[in-house]
Amino acid sequence: MKNQEFKEHLHEYSQWRGQLIQAIEMYQEWRRRYGMNDIHSTDTLLHILNGLETDRITLAFVAEFSRGKTELINALFFAESGLRLLPSSPGRTTMSPTELFYDEQGGSYIRLLNIESRLEDISLTEYKKYPERWTQIDLDCESPTQMQQAFRELIATKTVPREVADKLGLWNERQAAEQGIIDPETVEIPCWRHAMISFPHPLLKEGLAILDTPGLNALGTEPELTLNMLPSAQAIIFVLAADTGVTKSDLEMWRNHVRSARGETKQGLAVVMNKIDAMWDDLSGEAGYEGSIKSQITTSASILKIDEAAIFPVSAKQALLAKVKADETLLERSRLGALENYLSADILQQRRHILIDTIKRDIGFLVSESSNLTDSKLNNAAKQLEEFKKVDFDNHDMTAKLMAETRDRQQHYMINVENFQASRRVFGVQAKILVDSLAKEKIDEIIKQTREDMSKSLTTYGMKQNISKLFDDLRDLLQDAVDTTHETRRLIKAIHKKFQDEYGFKEIEPQLFSIKQYQFELEHIFEEGEAFRSSAKTTMTEQSIVINKLYSTLIYKARNVLKQAHADATHWSNSVLTPLMHQIKDHKKQIENRLHMLKKINQSKNSVAENIAALEQELVPLKKQRSELATIIKAMNLEANFTER
Repeated sequence: MKNQEFKEHLHEYSQWRGQLIQAIEMYQEWRRRYGMNDIHSTDTLLHILNGLETDRITLAFVAEFSRGKTELINALFFAESGLRLLPSSPGRTTMSPTELFYDEQGGSYIRLLNIESRLEDISLTEYKKYPERWTQIDLDCESPTQMQQAFRELIATKTVPREVADKLGLWNERQAAEQGIIDPETVEIPCWRHAMISFPHPLLKEGLAILDTPGLNALGTEPELTLNMLPSAQAIIFVLAADTGVTKSDLEMWRNHVRSARGETKQGLAVVMNKIDAMWDDLSGEAGYEGSIKSQITTSASILKIDEAAIFPVSAKQALLAKVKADETLLERSRLGALENYLSADILQQRRHILIDTIKRDIGFLVSESSNLTDSKLNNAAKQLEEFKKVDFDNHDMTAKLMAETRDRQQHYMINVENFQASRRVFGVQAKILVDSLAKEKIDEIIKQTREDMSKSLTTYGMKQNISKLFDDLRDLLQDAVDTTHETRRLIKAIHKKFQDEYGFKEIEPQLFSIKQYQFELEHIFEEGEAFRSSAKTTMTEQSIVINKLYSTLIYKARNVLKQAHADATHWSNSVLTPLMHQIKDHKKQIENRLHMLKKINQSKNSVAENIAALEQELVPLKKQRSELATIIKAMNLEANFTER
């Protein structure tokens, strides 16, 4: 498959996402037009729209040094430049984690974060908010040569005293000894900690983003890569070398950083066995060559515990050369096509499913509410019309009786609305208890105390004990919120049931807040942190540096999970009664319309038939409202029990 085909697949995905955004915007306008808009539903819709508009397909490439990972990225995405755009040569590979994307507002640039920033207790996510903290190199996109030269900054190094390298977590005495380096005065280290590259490459403009991570050392000293950036990627491409197979460091990287980033699922996880050209051997012939590749795939799949189908044998070097020279035979022999097909078909399709599931989770309830309320309005209006058709309006006693019954219903409604307001006040008190149980102040107090205890601890064991206590305290906090949630859910169900029983409202299962997803996310963070802390690479590195960095990242991520739980609990408590309020409002309107119609028919000098015809005409806008919603639901790819009338 050619790069052009991958671009077309990505373009189709981008168009599909654009149509999805348009459909949600149409739904937002539909709610405004028909009086269903409120601040909470607006916030929800704006949040999902913002997520779709900033959505990127992120492919993370992970490998130990000298596996040909950067060459693979060049072959997959940048061959049309005719150059080896990203620096890739023997002995000089990308030294810092690098993100490639297109920043339409910021233009074309390379932003580099200095390596000394590791000494500050600030996450990469925070640094990205402050462009002034980065060194920027502007790119001339009309000159591939200038870009190539600028990109060479990614492999820049400098020499520093060994003590400085030690503080930065970039000196490992044991590894150095294995290489014959004993007690050096100076050490060569990367100049940059992280790089962000923006330029208007066609694939990047369509929403592709690439994360290029250097070897195990970077993953071992930048926990944010493992705990945040890798798990959020749509696909992780783990690169091996065909001539070495799975080495010890490959296996450590796979177990501690790659496999754990996918959680329980293996979706979006592929292994590339690069450098198969090293196995080309004219003496053994094609059969021997194929046998060698098959044997290496079987062995690697067994060690990594994955299906053989998830391993793609490739020669990135030959693929890049073939694309530059337009050599179809060499390109086919490089076997890059199978990997390109996987990326363009499987990964993009998986991303579509993820977005649809997200939309169903975040706004499916709103759409269901809209559909139920619209159905109810139309059904009630049609039922009322049929009732009026059977009434003898010449019998004034009968019409007077109908008006009296309707006024009684109106009076009963007003009494029960007061009861509802009382129930809502009770719910407000309970909801506040829930929201307060996840308050930032409570979380910050726990974290602050742990940080103070950690600073007093002089041993790794002591730090580990303190962090374990932090985990336990945060678990207890969430468990308290779980207990409060159960009480709140019971109350909201009772309020809904009251109105269903007394008014015959169409049953709407109230959206119930759940704490489970936050518990799961927090436990996953704790598991990742423990695995990361106990990895061999972490153990060999200066403990105070690594542990402080690791737990700073963990705490930052855990705080964000709890912050989201607090925000979601607040949003839920403010909006959960809104659908019921809409039904109550509509019920009031139905009663008022019924009184108005009865008065109009009773006082009108027109024939009853003309009045009935006028009532039938009033169904037209309700049918239009319902039809419009059906079209929008279809455009959003959401299922709904919706039949045209």
